[in-house]
Amino acid sequence: MKKNFFLPLILLAALLVSTAAPAAYAAPAPELNGKNIVLADLNTGRIIYSKDKDAVVAPASLTKIMTVLLAVESIDRGEHSLDEMVTAGADCRTGLDEESSSAEIQPGEQMTFRDLLYCSMIQSASDACNVIASLVGGSINGFVDKMNERAAELGCEVTHFEDPNGLSNNNQTTAYEMFLITQEAISHDYFMVVCNIADVTIPATNMHEEREYHNSNSLISPQSVYGGNRYLYTGAAGVKTGYTRAAGYCLISTAEREGLHFLAVVMGCDGWLNAHIEDYLNFEDTIKLYDWGFSDFSYRNVVDTQTPVYELDVELAENDAKAVLYPTERIRLLLPRDTSDEDIHLDYTIYNTELRAPVKAGEVLGEAVVSVNGEVYGTVSLVTREAVDLARSQYMKQQLATFFTNRWVIGITVVILLTAALYITLRIRYRKAREQYMEDRRQAEIRRRKRQKELEEKRREGWDL
Repeated sequence: MKKNFFLPLILLAALLVSTAAPAAYAAPAPELNGKNIVLADLNTGRIIYSKDKDAVVAPASLTKIMTVLLAVESIDRGEHSLDEMVTAGADCRTGLDEESSSAEIQPGEQMTFRDLLYCSMIQSASDACNVIASLVGGSINGFVDKMNERAAELGCEVTHFEDPNGLSNNNQTTAYEMFLITQEAISHDYFMVVCNIADVTIPATNMHEEREYHNSNSLISPQSVYGGNRYLYTGAAGVKTGYTRAAGYCLISTAEREGLHFLAVVMGCDGWLNAHIEDYLNFEDTIKLYDWGFSDFSYRNVVDTQTPVYELDVELAENDAKAVLYPTERIRLLLPRDTSDEDIHLDYTIYNTELRAPVKAGEVLGEAVVSVNGEVYGTVSLVTREAVDLARSQYMKQQLATFFTNRWVIGITVVILLTAALYITLRIRYRKAREQYMEDRRQAEIRRRKRQKELEEKRREGWDL
């Protein structure tokens, strides 16, 4: 079947994506200190850079992202409310020591669920996480079970939590799986509200005077303990810092400018406590990643649903019309600015190349797979936009031709012809035999009359007969 390409350089891609390996782009990534890194395009969920993203590492206070995610989801389900007054239980300081980040919550202290969320994310208060865990999970251990169940639901394979705050040395995850967890968390509006607050005042409680806290995320907080406004970044929003000696300095954040929206996971960086340097390289690495992403990447409109990309011949089509295929989606790809058309490849799979009218509008007839520099970006379906009608005259001709080329029709025709030939042959032989018979009778009659005449003449002549 003949196939014609309309636009050989047009690209198609699905927004469903592969994250198996870092892409080898023409624009080189910056030199980074972090041991485990992910930079993702939040508009598509695609990883555009990674470094040891699957190595098993300690999450430190990044654990609190999962804790607050479960808390926000319980609010979304109507199980709890932001204004709900919560009383800290006797287990509120489980696992804490003198160096643990805390909101100084004591057993019996009453605080709203909203303020507990603020303390957990902005102050990184481990005691607040314990109170949330007891409320939402019924107990700290019950809540930890929910954390691990939710991680598995999000596609995490190695992530395992032992507590709701990250203090345990047995907590483990990967940079990629923290991306999966955070991607889900930031999809909840109120989670982003909480993690993006720079400064907060916690009202006085029954056991404590008013408290003021400043977000440790220096990208969004000018009063962060990590360098003040030194690392403020335009367009940054959320999410969470973390540090333990095992984990190093960590930061998960987002940044958005001019339609580009990134999420960066940076783990295992150096800073004052582990490397005795005044720079906090989790922030510096993050800024380098964002600068690289915003300067070296852009979206390219590669196809829309109005542009035909393939056509197929159709048997018995009215006016010899063809099935013209269109992509089902409008596609934009985030690509390095120096990506050329030659780096982009499109492979078609047509499900049925022997089409026969009629063909319905909207019928899925194939798919297209897009790859850039050998990396598959995804698949999109190809459908007909307009129906292809059946040509009746062609249909009748085709049906007649088909009828008379069927084996059983040919067999019957041969039998009929042979029977007719035999009949004609026999008829001819019969006629010849009858004519011969009639001729013989005529000659016999002639002879009989002649003999009778001769006898009569002899009688007249007096012959005694």
